[in-house]
Amino acid sequence: MNSRQRRGVILLLVSAVCAIGAFSGVLAVIDDADSKVGPEITAYELSTDVPAYQPLTQGQFKKVSLPRRWLPKTAVTDLAEVSGKVAVSRLRQGSLLQSDMVADRPALRPGQQEIAIMIDAATGVAGKITPGSSVNIYATFPAESGGQPRARLIVSGAKVIDVGKLTALQPKQGEAATAREAVPITFALDTLDAQRVAYAESFATHVRLALIAPGDQSPAPPGQRDYTLNGDK
Repeated sequence: MNSRQRRGVILLLVSAVCAIGAFSGVLAVIDDADSKVGPEITAYELSTDVPAYQPLTQGQFKKVSLPRRWLPKTAVTDLAEVSGKVAVSRLRQGSLLQSDMVADRPALRPGQQEIAIMIDAATGVAGKITPGSSVNIYATFPAESGGQPRARLIVSGAKVIDVGKLTALQPKQGEAATAREAVPITFALDTLDAQRVAYAESFATHVRLALIAPGDQSPAPPGQRDYTLNGDK
């Protein structure tokens, strides 16, 4: 083998070594990318805004695929996890659905029943009273037989289990056609308290809610469940 042939063989060997090195480099880049990205997994994004404390439905979400490596541990990967739950705050369109965004809907205890009434939005309940809140329910009644109009604490510490959507009210017969809006509020009450609420909604001039501070379980003081102007001395 002459010198020219030896140089040719050496060049071929060098080329082969370079090709093997380049191929190894490509494989290393691919392996590195796989290690950083990894397999993808199905998650869910909000396809629309969801108001706070509203029930969740499958139509509010869309599937997305994300690398498992970058998926938060709280990400929801199965919509069955949110079935029957409500949003704990307003959920924005495009947000990744996570388990800490939802909560169980407040449930009834044995002996309780659900009762819903419409509360005038002008009383300020919209956005302030939410499922899980405790409220005092007050009703005002007109004067009877020459007596005084009175305000009465109908139910103390009523538990709210659902807050509906703002709804336009139709004026009652004989009322002026003024624009009014109300919010349906659902309570968990025993039979007697449910009867009190139903009576107040039917016969009271107004029914109002007073939000109780979280953790406050003190009952109304004796003698303060019924109020008349003459009694305020």
